[in-house]
Amino acid sequence: MGIINCSPESFFRPSYAPPKNVHKMAVSLIEGGADIIDIGARSTAPDTSVIPVNEEISRVKRSLEELKGIDIPLSLDTTRPEVLRAALHYEINAINDIGGLSNPDYARMIADSGLSPVVMAAKREPGDPKSFEEVLYALMLVEERCIQYKIESYILDPGIGRWSNERGPELDISICTDFSVFKKYKRPLLGALSRKSFIGDITGRPPEGRLAGSLAFTMMILNGGANIIRTHDVPETVDCIKVFEAAGKRK
Repeated sequence: MGIINCSPESFFRPSYAPPKNVHKMAVSLIEGGADIIDIGARSTAPDTSVIPVNEEISRVKRSLEELKGIDIPLSLDTTRPEVLRAALHYEINAINDIGGLSNPDYARMIADSGLSPVVMAAKREPGDPKSFEEVLYALMLVEERCIQYKIESYILDPGIGRWSNERGPELDISICTDFSVFKKYKRPLLGALSRKSFIGDITGRPPEGRLAGSLAFTMMILNGGANIIRTHDVPETVDCIKVFEAAGKRK
């Protein structure tokens, strides 16, 4: 899953594409080996100002307009029902909900759309679990919500990342090293760790210098059963997956 950020506030500047460059970036991701592209229009990093709903809608609509007819599935990364409602006038194929279906209006809209969501571990807010046990509890809640709203086809995301300043790197490291635990849910698993803060905490590097660390943890979660890797660096991650798959065939 390649990433296009339509938000200039993004923590990794090279992933940002203004509307006029969105199609070009999408083509580059496709050529690099992406199977799906995730489009997001606002940053959820701690201390980032929350943009108005109308601004997020405008960014999404302009970007999706540029991607009309492109030959790759598109996922919309948003937690706002108003944004999803606007995006459904375009051809999108999946929804990335970091809120874990905790918003009833949004959950009902996702269910009514018939699209498969990626649903992140969240109790009430994105990234609110503060321990591994809370991540498991949040994923249990996600499964209960999927049953409640009759969403049968969904992907689970354990929620790697510093979603609040109270959350340190230890939890993200644990999620990666113990990723195989999530296989018990018997659902496809998405790993979204690309260039995130915990890698910088370990290496001391800014987002631009975290590729090697991202690939190291990517190999780890692949070994733990990850089915989809959300990444800023598609060609390098595709190579990582190829190496992992080749090594597995030799066992």
